Amino acid sequence: MDSTKSSGETAINITASKSSKGKAPATNYIATTKATPYQQQGGWKRGISIFDFILRICALVAALTATTTMGTTDQTLPFFTQFFQFQASYDDLPAFTFFVVANAIASGYLVLSLPFSIVCIVRPQAVGAKLLLLIFDTVLVGFTTAAAAAAAAIVYLAHNGNSNTNWFAICQQFTDFCQRVSGAVVASFIAAVIFIFLVVLSAVALRRH
Repeated sequence: MDSTKSSGETAINITASKSSKGKAPATNYIATTKATPYQQQGGWKRGISIFDFILRICALVAALTATTTMGTTDQTLPFFTQFFQFQASYDDLPAFTFFVVANAIASGYLVLSLPFSIVCIVRPQAVGAKLLLLIFDTVLVGFTTAAAAAAAAIVYLAHNGNSNTNWFAICQQFTDFCQRVSGAVVASFIAAVIFIFLVVLSAVALRRH
């Protein structure tokens, strides 16, 4: 019996010898086996699941950075009067408060989603876990984008002001405050973009099932 392998296909040559009583010539039988599409797709989907896991860790870092940076932003100017003290804090504005809450929720979700992502790596054909992650990732795309956009509007006014509504630019005085909130907004937008990539990856993986 001889066997040869080529490009995932195995050919087995089986030679049937003649019996001791018979005079029939030896007969060759060729059996061919081929790698199943299930095995080929499993490796491809496992690669996507590993990339998904890495993206989730990156999104977690970005969301945590946005939450902690904005949540610890507070600046008090060194000069004050008898009646006024000039201070800027994130919780003075509802948009920044919503920003901290939204990114904190996104961070918590990303931590909880990591075990499901590991399940998808171990079992690439698991549809339920991928569908669950796709649904929640889609929700978090809108959630983080809304929070980042609302905070970005306030940051723009803090930098440039608006003479029509008597909003004065405060970043010339509160420089540290503006730098921190601007960095937090950028980190939140990075998290939102990664969520979009996660949705696309999950959709592609489910489409190939």
